[in-house]
Amino acid sequence: MNHQQNEKNLLDTQTYQNQKLIRIKKVTQLTSLSKSYIYDLRNKGLFPPSIKLVAGGSSVAWVEQEVLDWIDSRIKERDEAAQS
Repeated sequence: MNHQQNEKNLLDTQTYQNQKLIRIKKVTQLTSLSKSYIYDLRNKGLFPPSIKLVAGGSSVAWVEQEVLDWIDSRIKERDEAAQS
């Protein structure tokens, strides 16, 4: 493996190292939305997609940063609308 490939692998590792998966209970706490509404928004493509925790299983989780980014986008949309 060459130096360039080693650097890429290190960056990939660092990218995922700080990622945290959260379950629906934490998502509802962060967003103040109901469980059913989160799933509805997700199914309509209006909320970050969930990740299956086990292939063939039914348990899912969300990437915490994606949920936080979604919350930030809602705040930004509100602020931009207020300035109009």
